[in-house]
Amino acid sequence: MCSFPTWTPAKGARTSAASLSTGKGTTSTGTGLKNFGSNEIEFCSVEAVQIRLNVMISREEEERLRNKIRADHEKALEEAKEKLKKSRDEIQAEIQTEKNKVVQELKKKDSKPLPPVPLPNLIGIHSGEPADPDIREKRNKVKEMMKHAWDNYRQYGWGHNELKPIARKGHSTNIFGNSQMGATIVDALDTLYIMGLHDEFREGQEWIDKNLDFSVNSEVSVFEVNIRFIGGLLAAYYLSGQEVFKIKAVQLAGKLLPAFNTPTGIPWAMVNLKSGVGRNWGWASAGSSILAEFGTLHMEFVHLSYLTGDPVYYNKVMHIRKLLQKMDRPNGLYPNYLNPRTGRWGQHHTSVGGLGDSFYEYLLKAWLMSDKTDTEARKMYDDAIEAIEKHLIRKSNGGLTFIGEWKNGHLERKMGHLTCFAGGMFALGADGSRDDKAGHYLQLGAEIAHTCHESYDRTALKLGPEAFKFDGGVEAVAVRQNEKYYILRPEVIETYWYMWRITHDPKYRQWGWEATQAIEKYCRVSGGFSGVKDVYSSSPTYDDVQQSFFLAETLKYLYLLFSNDDLLPLDNWVFNTEAHPLPVLHLANTTLSGNPAYR
Repeated sequence: MCSFPTWTPAKGARTSAASLSTGKGTTSTGTGLKNFGSNEIEFCSVEAVQIRLNVMISREEEERLRNKIRADHEKALEEAKEKLKKSRDEIQAEIQTEKNKVVQELKKKDSKPLPPVPLPNLIGIHSGEPADPDIREKRNKVKEMMKHAWDNYRQYGWGHNELKPIARKGHSTNIFGNSQMGATIVDALDTLYIMGLHDEFREGQEWIDKNLDFSVNSEVSVFEVNIRFIGGLLAAYYLSGQEVFKIKAVQLAGKLLPAFNTPTGIPWAMVNLKSGVGRNWGWASAGSSILAEFGTLHMEFVHLSYLTGDPVYYNKVMHIRKLLQKMDRPNGLYPNYLNPRTGRWGQHHTSVGGLGDSFYEYLLKAWLMSDKTDTEARKMYDDAIEAIEKHLIRKSNGGLTFIGEWKNGHLERKMGHLTCFAGGMFALGADGSRDDKAGHYLQLGAEIAHTCHESYDRTALKLGPEAFKFDGGVEAVAVRQNEKYYILRPEVIETYWYMWRITHDPKYRQWGWEATQAIEKYCRVSGGFSGVKDVYSSSPTYDDVQQSFFLAETLKYLYLLFSNDDLLPLDNWVFNTEAHPLPVLHLANTTLSGNPAYR
């Protein structure tokens, strides 16, 4: 048996076996202790001494904890007694104060400042007012239409994603999940800014600062939230310099990143903003990801990495590009579906309209946004356009150039309204095209613009249908009832604007004004603007939806069409697929590109 002295540490002392074995009055033997103070201790193993010391320490710690709990308990009782003396209103006021403190702390945590970044040279964010009084009057009309759309959304749909202008209430679709994220506010911000509607812009900014919350249990479209929300917030930041937009864009981007957690790194179409769980649309070729969706992230994600200094966003989109470069492409065409689990193409359906469109647009715009140094993106664009021209572009019997859709070895002679953006894309990409084919692609853009104008001109309302055929005697006309609607889409007007900027042919302004008058006449209602269900009927019925992209794109492109070229010049700005302008990142300002010229 070992015998031990009783020992009590001084108040506040921190003790350990080491301090007892080497302190004053001890002799370390390596195997035990002797002559502990004035008391004799039998020779014991170090292990036994250690156990006894641990017991003494744990008892001391236990007593200290008991005393603390007792004191805390007594304090809580006193506080409870004090609370009971207060009125119900006083107690509720205190609870609300504490809640507000928690909210503010969370905001501070989420709103940590991002690293300072030198802003690109921001040219042409004001004015653009034309000298011609007729053109100026048309521009002012477009501005008045924007104010009508915004004011009614402000009155009847504020905070909701979109507006039902006839029912005069909020509206949303499944691309935004079940949450009220104010899609119209975010989408419209930059249009308000460039039109000089600064009071309205500040209204939107205030709502975003106080109410835009991404910590919601809501499943959203990664593609739509990226182009509308992240694109809109980034553009608003660059135009106004208000830090809140950058912070919100980065917060949202972090919520989208879990969508990339797939075996291939090709993101899911949908992601739950709270849980991070992703999935694909069930109808998309056995649960495949869609080319236009995972291929339309590059512009926004490169700017996110530029503004944060965090390469994670850039790496995600470059990984997608590298994977696509390795894959075989049937006839040089990119199918619209790719399985994110297996990395294999889904059904062989290729389209420059829905499901494929903005993938090609972003290849070209990645090159433009990099100050034309991302030659890898330009090569992918040129290769894709050559294959599209060979296999999808045809002339109708009446001489109209159209872009069909390739479905399992067969060319469908049908063109969608969404495809009409391609006229502007061909013109925008003409400069820099290989084999001195700039003139050829500019002409191709003009032919597509003409065809799409015909699709408008051949209707009763002078507004284009959702899709139109080129079969037999039917040319640039919708055949099916479910393709005769117009939902305030921008693609035809987008092509008019690019063609105007690049050629200054006055017919594009004339065609744009025709569309403006038709929208004003047939889509304007007292509560905003609505889509129509049949453009071939002189007395159409409304769909009662004011789409957020009407404010983001359609009205913005019309306003720019009647503005001078010094407003958002194409040498300095690149528009994302939702018409949100992002500045060119010049060589001196970024080291993000994988292009050797940057290293």
